[in-house]
Amino acid sequence: MFVYLVVTIAVYYVLPRRFKNLWLFIVSIIFYGFGEPVYVLLMFFSITVNYVSGLLIEKFRQSIAKKRATLIVCVVINLALLGYFKYAGFMADMLNNIPLFANLAVPQIALPIGISFYTFQTMSYTIDVYRGNCAAQRNYITFGTYVSLFPQLVAGPIVRYKTVENEIAHRQIHMEDVADGLERFILGFAKKIIIANNVGALADKIFEMNSIDMPLAWLGAIAYTLQIYFDFSAYSDMAIGLGRVFGFHFEENFNFPYIAKSVGDFWRRWHISLTTWFRDYVYIPLGGNRKGMPRMYVNMFIIWTLTGIWHGAEWNFILWGMYYFVFQAIEKLFLGKWLAKIPRVFQHIYTMFVVTLGWVLFRCDSGLSQCETWFKALFSGNVTSEGMSLLHMYAVQYGVYLVLGVILSMPIYRVLKAAVYKRIQKNRICKWACAAAGYAVLLALFYVSVLYLVNSTYNPFIYFRF
Repeated sequence: MFVYLVVTIAVYYVLPRRFKNLWLFIVSIIFYGFGEPVYVLLMFFSITVNYVSGLLIEKFRQSIAKKRATLIVCVVINLALLGYFKYAGFMADMLNNIPLFANLAVPQIALPIGISFYTFQTMSYTIDVYRGNCAAQRNYITFGTYVSLFPQLVAGPIVRYKTVENEIAHRQIHMEDVADGLERFILGFAKKIIIANNVGALADKIFEMNSIDMPLAWLGAIAYTLQIYFDFSAYSDMAIGLGRVFGFHFEENFNFPYIAKSVGDFWRRWHISLTTWFRDYVYIPLGGNRKGMPRMYVNMFIIWTLTGIWHGAEWNFILWGMYYFVFQAIEKLFLGKWLAKIPRVFQHIYTMFVVTLGWVLFRCDSGLSQCETWFKALFSGNVTSEGMSLLHMYAVQYGVYLVLGVILSMPIYRVLKAAVYKRIQKNRICKWACAAAGYAVLLALFYVSVLYLVNSTYNPFIYFRF
């Protein structure tokens, strides 16, 4: 942040336009190499396969058979890479439970950082070229910049090529975008360091306990619910903000999902880039809801199975996907119409109850026995004096972060900012004064966040693992 990022931005702004993509490509590869130098070669391979595939698909535009064959080969290669690095060990474990494959060696493969994200990005590019939604990129450096762009490389959002097709080659930088981008970056940084890391510390303490009572279990569930939102949305905020600094306008990845009034509404607001990716590249091609109700539910089942698998090679993620399939299906059948008739507060209570339980299932990655233990604790009715003592201690220690998390998970900041801007936009002095005050608050927030970071232990973003 104080060396790499500063140098990257400074050099970027002084370089002539024709060298800007080359610079971003170089520094993005260096950035990726900080974590795993050997897997830079894997990224180059992925870039090359999809770059060549895009050119061949465009070359075979008049031959449906050749064009389709090229797309199939490209998609198979992408999924094979993702499957090997992410799921080989899981598949070997599963096969070991079958007598015919007993004693099969389980490979210990390190998961390349960001492979789930950049694989889906490159596949969306190739599929869009095949569909004619965008032209093939003929400049290897430009395409490599799109794939490896460091702000969103590691944990999204999943940026589709067609949304940045013009900007990747002909972007302009405006100071208003730079100011908005830096503000977004600082707010995301603060969300991660001040809120996500602290409520995450509480969640970790409770989830690591061998025995918990009901109040403590619910506190842990709420803490993790806040942690995963502020952690993941913080990364997206920082990525979108830095994108603005470099002249890119990435699409939003979160839209205050914890104010949703149904499970379906929640998934229209959470990890939007992944949800829409599955919708546009899997659900709709399978027929979506156009081929009758039975086929729609089959398609939904496929989508939620894939969503669970995408998140990780563990049974709890697959169950998590099935969990949301069940609620989405029930809402489609009858619950959605019933929810629309009741007061919004009850819609919200229902949604957050379902979502919080879902995050418990998501967090229990030590095996199905952990899931069973936690769900028993949540509904056991068991209250112990030791648990209440811990509950009081944690409330004192982490209460401010929990309250901040609940408040800031609602669009209060956005509403207040819009209201203030509307009142002062015609008064130049008030406008300047509010702008100065806003910058002062942002600098103070950045300073406090750095202090928290310096005094904390290593706490990576949750979605790095996916």
